[in-house]
Amino acid sequence: MKKKPLSNREEQILLLLQKFDFLTRDQLNKYLRLGTIRNTNRVLNNLSEFLQCVRNGYQSIYYLNREGRLYVGCEKIRKKGSHVEHTVMRNDMWLYQGCPSEWKNELKIENKNTFVIADAMFNKDGFAYLLEVDHLQTMQENRSKVSRYKELMPNIALQLGHYPVLLWMTTTELRRKQLTEACNGLPNFKVYTIDDIK
Repeated sequence: MKKKPLSNREEQILLLLQKFDFLTRDQLNKYLRLGTIRNTNRVLNNLSEFLQCVRNGYQSIYYLNREGRLYVGCEKIRKKGSHVEHTVMRNDMWLYQGCPSEWKNELKIENKNTFVIADAMFNKDGFAYLLEVDHLQTMQENRSKVSRYKELMPNIALQLGHYPVLLWMTTTELRRKQLTEACNGLPNFKVYTIDDIK
């Protein structure tokens, strides 16, 4: 029996998952304006042969399975693990920022002495933003990353023509305070908690 072709909306869901790795049902609902939870569940259930779903508390998190990867020509294999929540937080920021079209995940920034891999970089209103998601890292790791950003910022500003905004997204008020202290001295930064953007 020949399978019916996917609709544009169904293909869009697969392409979003190719670009953003892991998306929750609520994130897909919000981006695609699918309406009720019941309707969103129906749309995603119709795509079940292309998707894997993992539960995290009350959230259903979706990613491409083998059939989904084949359909969109994606070679990257996603697996559930501790990084899933980190990725979901990054994608929450993408939605909060208005879904910028110029959004790049896992971007390496380097000079001859050091490098960082930003969780994302995007442009909005003519300015560049670098995103770091603090989910399970130690604060020592975060401070090390901030000091590397401080070293790299003059080079980045030279390339872009302005200093980008370094955005941090973290989980608690205490961690926000610690990250704010670490970032002092950077020309442009902002620290969010998950609660700020929900």
